Amino acid sequence: MFESGSTGFMLVCTSLVMLMTPALACFYGGLATKRNILGIMVQSFVSLGWSTILWFCIGYSLCFSGNMADGSDWMGIFGNLKKVFLNGVTVDSVFSGNGAIPEYVFVAFQMMFAILTPALITGAFVNRVSFKAYFIFLTAWQFLVYYPFCHMVWGGGLLAEWGVLDFAGGIVVHATAGFAALAAVFFVGARVDKNSTPNSIPLVAIGTGLLWFGWYGFNAGSELKVDGVTANAFLNTDVAASFALFTWMIIEWIRHRTPKFVGILTGSIAGLATITPCAGFIPLWAAPIVGIAAGGFCYLAVELKNKRKWDDALDVWGVHGIGGLVGTILLGVFASKAVNPAGSDGLIFGDSAFFGKEVVAVLISCIYAFVFTYIMLWIINKITPVRVSEKTEIEGIDIAIHGEKAYDEGVL
Repeated sequence: MFESGSTGFMLVCTSLVMLMTPALACFYGGLATKRNILGIMVQSFVSLGWSTILWFCIGYSLCFSGNMADGSDWMGIFGNLKKVFLNGVTVDSVFSGNGAIPEYVFVAFQMMFAILTPALITGAFVNRVSFKAYFIFLTAWQFLVYYPFCHMVWGGGLLAEWGVLDFAGGIVVHATAGFAALAAVFFVGARVDKNSTPNSIPLVAIGTGLLWFGWYGFNAGSELKVDGVTANAFLNTDVAASFALFTWMIIEWIRHRTPKFVGILTGSIAGLATITPCAGFIPLWAAPIVGIAAGGFCYLAVELKNKRKWDDALDVWGVHGIGGLVGTILLGVFASKAVNPAGSDGLIFGDSAFFGKEVVAVLISCIYAFVFTYIMLWIINKITPVRVSEKTEIEGIDIAIHGEKAYDEGVL
């Protein structure tokens, strides 16, 4: 009934994507100041637990029950409630999308995306947001931003019916998280101490390596079975990340006379984010172009952020927001049915309509995520203060809120 090879592969990919959330905690934890390591890492691990609970209870049903084609969802924006608490999903249920894997495996794989996406946002407001406000935000953002776009793009909703493609999350994950992060930066405001520096670049490197490793499951696993498209997505992921890494390094080396390690690591993440929507739809020869574009555009976005003094502490908007935006647009350029018959032909293969749909869809997602996140934070602020006090910020989130320190400095 199930393809054992594809099922085993998808279990591995699901585990790899799960690993990305602790990896993100390391990446962000290393970039944070010494007083705020645990605060930012806690937010990732809380998402790991709480987003799982939400997904089991109602999230999966809102994303993957019903579709717009037969009118069984809610206006093409949300699924229905027929699979709440995984009602009707059993160990023998086959994932209807390809008939190759158990639906349980699909539930778990998609759950990992729901966990990681809101955790990405936290790097923008490190050491400024209270834990209570974050918990409310995490819950509301899933329902009002992640679930709708997941259903609209991947669950047979409005954008899917229109013909929009997103292989592994350029729209659903990176664009929405990145522009939500920018909205959070504008609402929360700048840090008191703007000269904060990373506490552990080696920890950032460990987090980057684990994220890169996990991204193979993120992208290749999004084919949901083992075939040529899977292999193409896997290799495209690595090639784009590598070209982005060197593009960022060269630009920074020329502009600042130093090839900084943090810049090299950031460039690789930019490449990984940018190739995500394209990975299984574009030919291998296009992956270096995507990587170079990622390194260039994301670097310029971070420079713009610095010039404008937008205090996106860990460059979530510049890397993930712009990466998701650029990658989705390039999908509209380079997509080829010769690579993936389930896809479309892009602009250079003669389908300008598909290119236009990708551009419109990603712009809508960016604007929606920005506006709804800002409004959401404004409402949460009426319930409980979103930003911590200046005293708490100076003391550090770790001690002031969590009562712990990352390092016992009195012990060798």
